[in-house]
This record gives sequence, structure tokens and C-alpha cells, in this order.
Amino acid sequence: MHYGDYKTSRDLAWEILLRENMAELPVMVGKLCRRMGIRMAYYAPQDENDGQCLMVDGEPMILVSQFSSPERQRFTAAHELGHILLGHVGKYHLVNREPTRGDNPIEQAANVFASRLLAPACVLWALDARTPEEIAKLCRISQQAASFRAERMALLYERGKFLTSPLERAVYEQFRGFIERQKRQ
Repeated sequence: MHYGDYKTSRDLAWEILLRENMAELPVMVGKLCRRMGIRMAYYAPQDENDGQCLMVDGEPMILVSQFSSPERQRFTAAHELGHILLGHVGKYHLVNREPTRGDNPIEQAANVFASRLLAPACVLWALDARTPEEIAKLCRISQQAASFRAERMALLYERGKFLTSPLERAVYEQFRGFIERQKRQ
């Protein structure tokens, strides 16, 4: 994935957190979609697809597999929201399943959006959440999604790359009350 595409997805996730005043983990994706006027429903897929987004009467809609775990459903909904907001719907053949390293750039962009929306690095950093188990529990995402996020967080910790963007600093400030409450527990 090209850095420009990565940055677009990452920054969009931060912008949505800020605009919709999301300030606690886990980010409630269903509530977020409702606020944004995007319908979400559960369905029984006929294949291994975990979800999809489509246009119904000119309006975006997210479908999430009723057979997936609640953690997987949350990531799927965020992934599909990413496709909608990144303008992928109707332009590409979209597949939603657990992320893999070999995903095409469109799927990678939606995965970046979803992981940064559900597990913002600055919040994980502030709470010193490093392991997949800590991230999965805090963000209520699947173990596999949390493992990918933990790998990325390890690189960020190694580079000391936190709060370098004005957008990320704003997200951190918005989550500050949540972070302080979590640290007291």
C-alpha cells in the first residue's frame, strides 16, 4: 500500500472520530453509522463474506454477517464504513473477511481506516496497550485484528511516532478524559 493511500485512510478515521465526537473505547460503530445516516443491518451471507456495503435507493447501507462474533462484526462494520467514506462503493469488487497481508490496496485502505477508527494509536499508546490481548479487550476487536494492530503499534513504539500530526493530537485530547479514567482503574 502506498503511503499516500495509507495516510488518507488513517487521517479520515481521525477526522471521523473528531467530527462525530467519539471519545471512548470501544468506539460504538453502530451508533457512529446512525449518526452519519448510514443504515446497518445483519444478514445471512451465502458465502464466507463477513459483510458488504451497497447503495439502496441512492443511500449507502452496510450489511454485516449475523454469524460472525460481535468483535468481528464491529471490525466489519468499520471496514465497510471505510469503503463508503473512501468512495469505493460501486467502483470496485469488495470482499470482507479477516485481513491478510496479501489484500489488495482497496481492502488494505478499508482495513487501515477500520483499525485506526477502532484502535487509535495515540489512545493505545497513552494506555500502554501493546499486546494483541490488551488491544482486543480494550477495543473489542477480534484477536486477529488486534494482532495486526499490535504489530503496527510495535513499529510506532520503536520509532517514537506518536502525536506527530495535528489531527492525532486532537484525537488524543478528545480521548483524554477516557484515558485518565482508564489509568485510575
